[in-house]
Amino acid sequence: MNRRAFTIAIAGLTACAKRNPRRLNVFNWSAYVAPETVPNFEKQHDVKVRYSIYESNEEMLARVFSGNSGWDVVFPTHYIVPPMREQGLLADLDHAKLPNLKNLDQAFQHPVTDPNLQHAMPYMWNATGILYNKKVTPAPTKWADLWEPHWKGHLTMLDDPAEVFAAALRKLGYSLNSHDPKELRAAQQEAVRQKPLLRAYLNTEVRDQAVAGDILGAQIWSTTAQQAIDASKDLAFVYPSDGFPLSLDCAVILRESPRQNIAHEFLNYLLDPPVSARIAETMRTATANAAARPLLSVATQNNQTLYPPPEVMARAEWFATVTPEAQRLRDRLWTEIKSA
Repeated sequence: MNRRAFTIAIAGLTACAKRNPRRLNVFNWSAYVAPETVPNFEKQHDVKVRYSIYESNEEMLARVFSGNSGWDVVFPTHYIVPPMREQGLLADLDHAKLPNLKNLDQAFQHPVTDPNLQHAMPYMWNATGILYNKKVTPAPTKWADLWEPHWKGHLTMLDDPAEVFAAALRKLGYSLNSHDPKELRAAQQEAVRQKPLLRAYLNTEVRDQAVAGDILGAQIWSTTAQQAIDASKDLAFVYPSDGFPLSLDCAVILRESPRQNIAHEFLNYLLDPPVSARIAETMRTATANAAARPLLSVATQNNQTLYPPPEVMARAEWFATVTPEAQRLRDRLWTEIKSA
């Protein structure tokens, strides 16, 4: 091969490489990265990311339980990690490839559902409470207030069985992680009794309806609530006095992924303090990254919707993974609630 032909061949290979960068497929909750998060990762790591969103754990699980979903990285809530692990869906995390794990808050370095961070990297955490329009009187203070008739047609609950059961169980004075069939059936009856008051079961979609004033009250995640409050001075948020759930969303790498190295690069990138802080500040999430917290604005650090004070956190309860028997009963009762 002469020099000219060799040069042309190399140029062709270079062009081909540019047309075919490394790839990564990421499936995440909506509004969980800043606008520049993925583009910056693509530039810094020479990766093309296929990024898509979901609105519930159930939606994500329906896509990945086949073991042939095509996704590399997904973001289950902490109590979903054990069943995913038991189904053989999760790859082991290589801590040598995740030096930024050191940035995690002490509270998230040994979560109950994955104490050694073997399969799941803590990402963002949130709590569940009540968003309401300030014109509603009296203002809600507890879950039982969402069973009052004045909400009819202007109230939503989360389209999430764990959350709906949590509200009904706490209303009745039970643990939101109850396994007791009698308590679960009592909670189901409460949810059915409430259903005529509801506009719908909605997750993040309720935000715009609340801002527009079409919805006056909603069971809602704290992140979504703060996004709505930022958009409307007419809205307020409360953590119910009868207790409320806490959740930790984690990044995991699926065992099916053929891109384990790139996936680790992405997880480590998300734990970079400026990257994590930018996501938390922009998307109004509560970061599990202690090194990112000082980079947040003072107003965000002191935001009691995103970071409840100790006296409020004393009423909180972390979701736990329920037994398979209890989960089957919950699934059946949820189907009955939705079809009532």
